[in-house]
Amino acid sequence: MTHIRLNKYPYFYYRLKLFFALSRTPHGLIDMATPVFAALIWIGHIPSFSVVFLGLLTTFAGYTAVYALNDIVDYRQDQQTVLQGKTCPAHGDLDAILVRHPMACGFLSFREGLIWTMSWTVLTIIGAYLLNPVCLWIFAAGCALEAIYCQLWRVSHYRTLVSGAVKTLGAVAAIFAVDPHPSVVFLTALFLCLFFWEIGGQNIPNDWTDVETDSRFGAKTIPVLLGTHRSSMIILGSILLSLPLNTAVFLLSSVYYPPIYLIASLIAGIYLLLLPALRLWVSQSRLDAMMLFNRGSYYPAFLMGIVLIKAMV
Repeated sequence: MTHIRLNKYPYFYYRLKLFFALSRTPHGLIDMATPVFAALIWIGHIPSFSVVFLGLLTTFAGYTAVYALNDIVDYRQDQQTVLQGKTCPAHGDLDAILVRHPMACGFLSFREGLIWTMSWTVLTIIGAYLLNPVCLWIFAAGCALEAIYCQLWRVSHYRTLVSGAVKTLGAVAAIFAVDPHPSVVFLTALFLCLFFWEIGGQNIPNDWTDVETDSRFGAKTIPVLLGTHRSSMIILGSILLSLPLNTAVFLLSSVYYPPIYLIASLIAGIYLLLLPALRLWVSQSRLDAMMLFNRGSYYPAFLMGIVLIKAMV
């Protein structure tokens, strides 16, 4: 097992780093761009300071809690992979920049992880209720679906559909936080856009990088059950669905976006998603799967930047 050097950092910083590793905070901070993008593209302007502050705090708490919940539910399973020789660091994986599965690796106790997760959950509940009680129900649904997703690891490869739904809920909640009565058509387009982005640009490529370990432990993932070629086709098809849906999201917004913004979003999608997916389709390489996952993770952040420019103009 790989050990972290305790003498490199002050003890408090070292411990805090482990807790943030549990919540995959580097990736979580990038994911926070998704609800920000959703709120901004719908209303077209920056909300009041109180909404921005409470919204960002609740979003951070929500992502911190849900990512940690993944390791809580998967604790025994993760322990098995560690004991079987799956090392804790995962070099090049955006989800494991700090430490991978710090509880299963023995750096944090289960009790510490549970307290950490519940503390952020309580903060999310309070913030979501203050923003809009609908957001609270959406957060509860996200937690339930995340737990179901973890339990389906050895049951069905259709769990990727659950993952797609989980990743959309933060954006949907953000819409209700700034507008209690959004367009159903717009919400549907946004949901499907992010749903296919998660499947093609995140979930399947991430499972691809773990295909050898997953096969050893009898996991039911798309790369394990369908093979790399069919997985690459599903990835490519999902991304080819997500990109035009993203254009539809811009067109269905309550705010008019000139063509330059649509073109910029399409360029971002081609560079961050389509080109890496095509490269993976040709190479069938684990490294290219990881590159697609890492690069695709920044797609909502680029979209957030685009709509933020419009909101500030």
